[in-house]
Amino acid sequence: SKIMQNILNSMKNIAVVGFSPDSNKASNHVGCYLIDMGFNVFPIYPKSGEIKGRKIYQSIDEISEKIDTIVMFRKAEFATELAKKAINLGVKNLWLQLGIVNDEAKQIAQNAGLNFIQDACIMIEHKRFKNDKSK
Repeated sequence: SKIMQNILNSMKNIAVVGFSPDSNKASNHVGCYLIDMGFNVFPIYPKSGEIKGRKIYQSIDEISEKIDTIVMFRKAEFATELAKKAINLGVKNLWLQLGIVNDEAKQIAQNAGLNFIQDACIMIEHKRFKNDKSK
């Protein structure tokens, strides 16, 4: 979709909310993929430490750099608050990972002019996008 393309084209500083240090988790696979692809990734997770040399932040509020994209791997109900926070922080893109649907968050994000995607895997879509661009 056009919105998806807008996000994939513009994302640079990405906060991955729910980026687990556990390498068996989908959030870890996707977060590490984004790091490998050269994006400036900020892991957000309750535990402190590092993932692939990136400092883990407990909250998006702790990040001093300007975030343009949030990718969320948390329970769907959390997305409503996150959408409001994204607007306050001037984040342009909000992406809820595959299996996560929150229409209230969608409404809030879209009303504020954010690019919003839900129930899609950013890794799968980015791979497809990359392949399309190289053809």
